[in-house]
Amino acid sequence: MDCCKSAVTDDDVLTVPSFSYKVACFLFSYYSSESGRKGNLNLITQALMAVGCKMQVVPDPTTVHFHLPNNLSVRVHREYSDFIMELTSKFPHEKDGILKFYGECWKIFNALNSLELKSLEEPLYLFGQFFQKPLECLTLAYYLPQNAGDIARKYIKDQELLSFIDAECFIVSTVKALRTPMINASMVLCDRHFGGINYPVGGVGGIPMSLVQGLVDKGSEILYKANVTKIILEFGKAVGVRLTDGREFYGKTIISNATRWDTFGKLLKAEKLPREEENFQKLYAKAPSFLSIHVGVKADIVPPETDCHHFVLETAWTNLEDAYGSIFLSIPTVLDSSLAPKGHHILHIFTTSPMDDWQGLSPDDYEMKKELVADEIISRLEKKLFPGLKASILFKEVGTPKTHRRYLARDDGTYGPIPRNKPRGLLGMPFNTTAIDGLYCVGDSCFPGQGVISVAFSGVMCAHRVAADIGLEKKSPILDAALLRLLRWLRTLA
Repeated sequence: MDCCKSAVTDDDVLTVPSFSYKVACFLFSYYSSESGRKGNLNLITQALMAVGCKMQVVPDPTTVHFHLPNNLSVRVHREYSDFIMELTSKFPHEKDGILKFYGECWKIFNALNSLELKSLEEPLYLFGQFFQKPLECLTLAYYLPQNAGDIARKYIKDQELLSFIDAECFIVSTVKALRTPMINASMVLCDRHFGGINYPVGGVGGIPMSLVQGLVDKGSEILYKANVTKIILEFGKAVGVRLTDGREFYGKTIISNATRWDTFGKLLKAEKLPREEENFQKLYAKAPSFLSIHVGVKADIVPPETDCHHFVLETAWTNLEDAYGSIFLSIPTVLDSSLAPKGHHILHIFTTSPMDDWQGLSPDDYEMKKELVADEIISRLEKKLFPGLKASILFKEVGTPKTHRRYLARDDGTYGPIPRNKPRGLLGMPFNTTAIDGLYCVGDSCFPGQGVISVAFSGVMCAHRVAADIGLEKKSPILDAALLRLLRWLRTLA
């Protein structure tokens, strides 16, 4: 199987400095609990175990510390009871509503966590799970077309608390709760408490590196600097890929982890867009990209007991979805001091930023704008959290949406798909199979969408569906065809 990633050319190059700070990223479910925990949603751990890998981790006591308008400060503690106690202390008049909303999240999470997670496009698996766990399957079917915002409004009236839930969902999906599928929200809002969030020693980059080593040890071959420019079709079937240097690779199955826009707009640009993809692009738009700032600072600028992850929205709730409106901050050296030289911290700062803001600039204007925008973001953090932050900076590097486009090979550097209007839960999300025989898609523009857990789930589902199609798992061609037709019809209801 070949993983396809679109080739991207761009004039912006993010130079890797010869500096001893190690890269770290802001991810909420980067390594979802210890390998021995019960349940089926610790998918990254399961993937590592499947290739014989295990990583040393550091428990994170606080998933995220929110700094919000009207001086609202909320810590999402590792222990669910501690989080609920803190949130209800801020909104005592909404205690019952808080318990009921997050209680529904747990109902969904527990249903998912009790099922063996495989492809929802494989009927033998679906029927088997339904007969073993009918109540759990019916629970998920009930919530499939629903959004977190609608559920929250059933129980909660306080507008500031609803805005807080918007912020919770924004971290998951880059949109507010009314446009965030309830199943997606529940996976993240509960998983952080079920096993807790654990940070991999050495940085989150160690996860793909460990997976790669495990795959190579199992006999796989991975090519680097091998950008795919085209998916090769023969008689309408995907049979191979062509690289920028002209090499071609062929296989029984082609899996694209590029976005749907890259897969069908660039890798298959000469082909007519399938109707399913037309419908997807009518329902979903590209989420904005990010401006990322990595800085190395003196350790004394970060007070003791500072949390690792922060979300900052200083002024009005209405700014939540605006470009540069809210700020994400990760300080991984709070958990793993080995990532930076002694006496120093890493700050990874990022905020939403549209590609349009960075187009049509000369190289000099582009560099100047990067510095101006980064300086403004850092000034906001200095005022809100860390007085004297600017003077403490020893190293700084800024990446824009153009950087994300270049190095992540994502159209416009997008974070992923967001619904153009209020969606019907997850009904509109495409699965792993496509209208092109032999071609599968995987990642955040497939069911169940954005977020580390969701993307890992997409990978598990795709692996199972492919295994069935190439004869490594049981399948029923007649039931397959009927189920795929049913799923396509359901997506038309979105």
